[in-house]
Amino acid sequence: MPPKAILFDLDDTLWPIAPVIAAAETLLHDWLLAHAPRVAQQFSIEALRQARLAMLQQQPAYHGNLIELRRAGLLSAFEAVGEDVALVDTAVQQFLAARHRVTLYDDVLPGLAWMGQRLLVGSISNGNADLEIIGLAQHFRISIAASDFGVAKPDTSIFLAGCQALGVQPHEAVYVGDDLYFDVTGAQDAGMRAVWMNRKGSDAHLAAGVVPDAICANFDELLLWLQAQLAD
Repeated sequence: MPPKAILFDLDDTLWPIAPVIAAAETLLHDWLLAHAPRVAQQFSIEALRQARLAMLQQQPAYHGNLIELRRAGLLSAFEAVGEDVALVDTAVQQFLAARHRVTLYDDVLPGLAWMGQRLLVGSISNGNADLEIIGLAQHFRISIAASDFGVAKPDTSIFLAGCQALGVQPHEAVYVGDDLYFDVTGAQDAGMRAVWMNRKGSDAHLAAGVVPDAICANFDELLLWLQAQLAD
């Protein structure tokens, strides 16, 4: 059956996230140095990251709310050195402002414009990107964030909620994402077709035993695959 809807992951699917996070963490650490110097002096960017990873391992529910994980990590660091924890919220806002300074992959806007004329377009993300702030909201009928929904990918309920919000059945929808486990397996378990956006040319799906419905290196390849699906 030709698809009626397509839903997207955001980070590393529509834009590269690593340089954005690196820049945001540098900005945050500079802010800490000026406003909470004991935190900045005691905890490097890497030390804060490792503490968050340890916290995530102990409390995997944070996968559904990564900004709360960052907040919890900062709170722990502030408390450890006796800094004013009232500054934590401001610190998080500093990070969030920088986290939204993304640079789209060049193929994204033309691809979204093409799809918007033919399909219902939505997004489902475990991250903290706000499409309104980024300036992409007009391309999406619906956007679901795990932090608001209360359950994160790969739980099938968040994929089913996306389909329901667009008024389609799972088998009428395609999900596109860069992560084999959270995106491809999660969407397929919910009854959707899943496209692996494999911009790096990885063959990790072979070792993982995951069989995406399609593997695309960019939006140009995605559009070719969609054209074939829509012609069926």
